[in-house]
Amino acid sequence: MELIEQTRGYRNRWIALAFMAISLLVISLDNTVLSLALPSIAEGLGSSASQLQWVVDAYILAIAGLLLTMGYLGDRLGRKPTLMAGLGIFALFSLGAALSNSTGMLIAMRALMGIGAAIILPATLSILTATFRDSKERAQAIALWAATFALGMGIGPLIGGWLLENFSWHSVFYINIPVIAIGLVGGGYFIENSKTEHPRRLDIPGAILSIAGLFALVYAIIQAGMEGWGATHVLYAFGAAAVLLGAFILWELKFKGAMLPLRFFKNMSFTGANVALTLVAFGLMGAFFFLGQFLQSVQGYSPFEAGLRLLPMALVSFISAVMSAKVAERIGTKLTVAIGIFIAAIGFFYLYRIAAVDTAYLNIAIAMSITSLGIGMTMSPATNSVMGSIPVSQSGIGSAMNNTTRQVGAALGVAILGSILNATYLSRIDAVNWPAQLPAQALEAIRSSIQGAHIVAQQVPVPQLSQLIIDQSNEAFTAGSAQALLVATIVMAVTAVIALIILPSRVRGPEE
Repeated sequence: MELIEQTRGYRNRWIALAFMAISLLVISLDNTVLSLALPSIAEGLGSSASQLQWVVDAYILAIAGLLLTMGYLGDRLGRKPTLMAGLGIFALFSLGAALSNSTGMLIAMRALMGIGAAIILPATLSILTATFRDSKERAQAIALWAATFALGMGIGPLIGGWLLENFSWHSVFYINIPVIAIGLVGGGYFIENSKTEHPRRLDIPGAILSIAGLFALVYAIIQAGMEGWGATHVLYAFGAAAVLLGAFILWELKFKGAMLPLRFFKNMSFTGANVALTLVAFGLMGAFFFLGQFLQSVQGYSPFEAGLRLLPMALVSFISAVMSAKVAERIGTKLTVAIGIFIAAIGFFYLYRIAAVDTAYLNIAIAMSITSLGIGMTMSPATNSVMGSIPVSQSGIGSAMNNTTRQVGAALGVAILGSILNATYLSRIDAVNWPAQLPAQALEAIRSSIQGAHIVAQQVPVPQLSQLIIDQSNEAFTAGSAQALLVATIVMAVTAVIALIILPSRVRGPEE
């Protein structure tokens, strides 16, 4: 049973959805806006490359580690107050990030922002599920929820580019505050509260084990992408994750009031959709990681110009996500998800085939649009499959699981595809017969990244050598990106087959 005010809440459900979307939008925007601000942050705070990595990764670690627990607590304590608290935390520490005067302070603020995001993400989707009880309406509402997330990821670079061209890097954090203020005021008035009426005993051991295990897993993935999969502390972290998550599973099997009831995984609408979401996030974030750098570092666009060129990706994904509920209603969840993933694989493959330093933007836009069409078609039906397969009373934990799989998949995508890109980049750079006058320190900077190579090229007084550095680093980066895109294509094609095999044609509801 659910404790929910049906009358006023039902009348205002679509208005409430708009404010849930605004709450989600701030998370989606923040993820992409920050990526463009990193060079400005490095210049303003004197941050090293590893410190910049932690500005991003501290946030990811906090979200991934806390999502399950925060979704679980939202079900018990009330989803609306939980959402309001998450928005308040995110706003407070966005202000702290904007006022940071050192990289260490910024990393700490980003981790604390991640706590707010870990509360917001599952709360929005669980409130939506509790509010929209009709299955057709819920599918359409989730389609709009997914479309909002896609739109935020797409317009983030555009907004970020404009802010960075007109203001300092601090502005990418200040922008969160007015958006959250709208979400707090409107959501406070229109969103109705819901929670589990008869919660069982609090699963404290499950919460501790899930936080520690997911933290160790995502940390291991991040560090593997930076330092190599065979590094000693990376192996230790993977080992710790295996032990902790194994203990979490054993405890959840034993404890009657389990935080994550493992019986959910018997329902392929839940398990199949989560697998699909994980692997789609893998490919999507890996490609996003490539595209932003390619447009700026290789093709020389400014942050705003690059953001403008990524806009078609957002618009196609938004439209596709909005329409996906109707498609799924007509042909079923299985076919919609599988076809969407396969279309995305075609887009990745086309991008792989055309990858070159001088690739025309029109071809890139076509490839991005194909990929976005598939991603938008996939995300909403897969999310609806997860949420429709669990009891409404536990929608918070279902939403948290849905978002946790995306975070883990995204971290894996950046780590694995980034490792492939870096390995190819290094092998190409090391194969160049560099002139003897190039200092060892300069060569090491060239090997570190394409951005480092371009900085060295600007400092070299010999024009021919400067052009050689730019040409070789651009070619090496593009070749590495092509290899990563080929792997992403294979992963997506395999995922489409998996979806066809294990996803039910229609969403199977929870066991009564």
